[in-house]
Amino acid sequence: MYKIGITGGIGAGKSTVSFIFSILGIPHYNADRRARILMENEESLKDRIKSLLGEEAYREGKLNSSWIADRVFSDPWQLNKLNGIVHPAVEKDYIQWHQDQDGGHYTLKEAALLFDAGSYLKLDATIVVTASEDIRIQRVSVRDGLTVQQVRSRMDQQWPEDRRILMADFIIDNNGEIPLVTQVMKIHEELKA
Repeated sequence: MYKIGITGGIGAGKSTVSFIFSILGIPHYNADRRARILMENEESLKDRIKSLLGEEAYREGKLNSSWIADRVFSDPWQLNKLNGIVHPAVEKDYIQWHQDQDGGHYTLKEAALLFDAGSYLKLDATIVVTASEDIRIQRVSVRDGLTVQQVRSRMDQQWPEDRRILMADFIIDNNGEIPLVTQVMKIHEELKA
């Protein structure tokens, strides 16, 4: 079974596109969701995060996400250190998850930092979801209640759009002009072949 990655900048629509693939019966691993579960449930991971960021990283045993985001997105060193702690745990979890999947042609790994973290090297192909910066900022501002500056700060920590596109095997345009289902179906058929 092939390992296919899907990525894109914040607000590009990775989760929406992944959901369409899941409707087609494709097993879907959401790296951000799994990272949160691991960060809240694996004691050794929690200890390392607290050691890096302090006890405030958790509130009543739950990840204090907004506090962490405020710290790491304004300090690239801390962001890199945090990613260095979390990404290996997520990669190990993903490998086990993929091995547990039965049948089918491929699985889908959704990850915001697929290229940035280098995990694309262990995949068979990658899909990049794109959207204009203005659309992405609007989506994230509405979805997460962030200011334009907060969204831009997070965007600045990710690879630029043109760099992701150069690395992609498949591209899905999510500016609203071409139906997503049509684009997903085309890629799905190619991956099955």
